Amino acid sequence: MAAAAEIAETPAVWLQTLTEWVNAASDWVWGLPLIGVVLITGMLLTLMLRFVHIFNLGRAFRYMFQAETESDAKGEVSQFGALCTALSATIGTGNIVGVATAIGAGGPGALFWMEVAAFFGMATKYAEGLLAVKYREVLPNGHVLGGPFHYIERGLGRRWKWLAVLFAFFGVTAGIMGIGTITQINGITSAVQNFFNPGFNPEVSSGLHLLGTTYPVPVVVAGFVVTACVGLVVIGGLKRISTVSMVVVPFMAVFYVAICVLLLLANISKVPAAMTLIVKAAFNPAAFTGGVVGSLFIAMQKGVARGIFSNESGLGSAPIAAAAARTNEPARQGLVCMTGTFIDTIVICTMTGLAIVVTGAWEPSLGLKGVDITIEAFTRGLSFLPHAHVAAPFFLMLALAFFAFTTILGWCYYSERCLEYLVGVKRQGIVKLYRLLYVLVVFVGPYLTVSVVWGVADVFNGLMAFPNLVALVLLSPVVVRTTRDYFCRMAAASR
Repeated sequence: MAAAAEIAETPAVWLQTLTEWVNAASDWVWGLPLIGVVLITGMLLTLMLRFVHIFNLGRAFRYMFQAETESDAKGEVSQFGALCTALSATIGTGNIVGVATAIGAGGPGALFWMEVAAFFGMATKYAEGLLAVKYREVLPNGHVLGGPFHYIERGLGRRWKWLAVLFAFFGVTAGIMGIGTITQINGITSAVQNFFNPGFNPEVSSGLHLLGTTYPVPVVVAGFVVTACVGLVVIGGLKRISTVSMVVVPFMAVFYVAICVLLLLANISKVPAAMTLIVKAAFNPAAFTGGVVGSLFIAMQKGVARGIFSNESGLGSAPIAAAAARTNEPARQGLVCMTGTFIDTIVICTMTGLAIVVTGAWEPSLGLKGVDITIEAFTRGLSFLPHAHVAAPFFLMLALAFFAFTTILGWCYYSERCLEYLVGVKRQGIVKLYRLLYVLVVFVGPYLTVSVVWGVADVFNGLMAFPNLVALVLLSPVVVRTTRDYFCRMAAASR
């Protein structure tokens, strides 16, 4: 009996050990090494490019909606379509849950450091978009091959191919292992369960019995619906993903920001004090939290880490979509690409953060964590609406569902392009099989334990950054020369 009990407990011990190892690896990857390298790279590019991302922000937004004027512009989708594809993967649960987690752990000052990361991250994203177009390969049939793996190999030379392969491997693993599948569909179904069946207990509650466990009916239905929608989109490839993203991404972003603006207008008298608190708490968090939450290091670390995780500047994901843009000007696409960081962090994350700070939902005395902080913020801030205690969770459920759904689409494209680089563009049968596998993983995602999967996905997602950042630093002189050439030609043409 004792031996049997020991054997029975072994899997739990191994699972616990695995979880601890994965969490330790995730904390290391998303700790000081990645934060330091990303920030230093962003600062370097900002200085070398003479703040091109600040002085040309207006031009960048114009380019978003202005199609390339040259009739022979190469690419598979419009520049706006490429941006929306990138934003579909970038704008996600981090904009709602990640901001709340950062503020909950580091205090209001974490939002300030999130903005700092975005400021320098825009220069990084500009360089990524520029290099993606400059070193991409356009096949005779119009199919575009591009991303960090291409500008590593074609920009740095064949001897660096091992680094490109490493990036592509991390990209495929991050996509299929959870960042684009299990964690996202689980986020959607969890939001549905929290709204429709918050107190669900599989041992006593009624529902559908699957895989030896009882699940709420809304969770199962949501899982089927999302899987069907994902299948219909991703089987159609990039153009269908881009088409859906061009509709869903602007809609969900505008809808979310509009609700946030409504909340802030309803509490407009508190906004100045909240902004002052954010700046002051960035440098002395303990003075404003009574020492309960955060320190300068924690506020900085949480803010920067969540900012990088949210906008993905430097991780190398966005240039995979940027490479497909219909343009012949690398610098032009770099400008469009950098607006993704601006929209994701400086607009959407700021809206979420201000809502949390203005309403006081972050205060340690409430004992809230993660998405519960955001729910409390919207419930308080929108209290003037009828049934705000129901309307706020419902709105956040919709927002999380849209954000997570588009992340599934975006990461399918990212990981598929990484796989294509590894196996060769001619092996489309493998790529199509991968799409089916991707949809299958989404299907089973609601019924899997995600604690380890989240950690594994975070590790590989973060590891993508290191090969990419090496390439950005080594190719920075190319970025500067290409940028200067473009703006000199633009200045000459305007005379």
